[in-house]
Amino acid sequence: MSTHTSADPSPQPYADPSPQPYADPSPQPHDLGPEPTALPVADAAYWEAAAETFDDEPDHGLRDPAVRAAWAARLRTWLPAGPAEVLDLGCGTGSLALLAAEQGHRVLGVDRSPRMIERARAKLAARDAAFLVGDAAEPPVGERRFDVVLVRHLLWALPDPAAALRRWADLLMPGGRLVLIEGRWGESDPIGIPADELTRLVAPLAAHTTVQDLAHDAILWGKEVHDQRYALLADLPRT
Repeated sequence: MSTHTSADPSPQPYADPSPQPYADPSPQPHDLGPEPTALPVADAAYWEAAAETFDDEPDHGLRDPAVRAAWAARLRTWLPAGPAEVLDLGCGTGSLALLAAEQGHRVLGVDRSPRMIERARAKLAARDAAFLVGDAAEPPVGERRFDVVLVRHLLWALPDPAAALRRWADLLMPGGRLVLIEGRWGESDPIGIPADELTRLVAPLAAHTTVQDLAHDAILWGKEVHDQRYALLADLPRT
């Protein structure tokens, strides 16, 4: 997978906050203030093995019809109404990519783990989608440009989120949209990136931003949650 890591601070890779399987053993996350963010130690082999059970989490595999429908409804409001080019970074096993493809969009997914990509390709074999093994912070997409860059539980763990955001904005068409699903998890030693911090990072790039609270919608996660979870929608200037 790309240069990103699980959103679980220390323990199991599939505990809240439904982390994406993107760990890089070398970088350290950005400084969010007085409370340092700790990343689990995991190499590429760890995440390759994690692919076997990654979809067991309700918001990863979207196997529960209610959870699946909840994410599909959100995507329908976040993505353009007509067919669009969507870049899904840190795509994991392709669950969100599948929802986007089902809504008529053309999807390119990028993830660091070959096994995750293998599963995503199988999941979307009959869809208008393609998948690449690569670094989400520097997606290997050449000169291709997109209407939407979709990222879930990834940005907070990158060593330089501001640089990643600039790179992703460069991959968008004029007026394109960043859809960033992030959060701040844990009580005694919270990790993640707060919505106000991400809004500050995105502000130099966007003509308009909107933050939507996702924590109150238990169906998205398959359970009640009591931490910060949100989607930040950033629309770039049209020129």
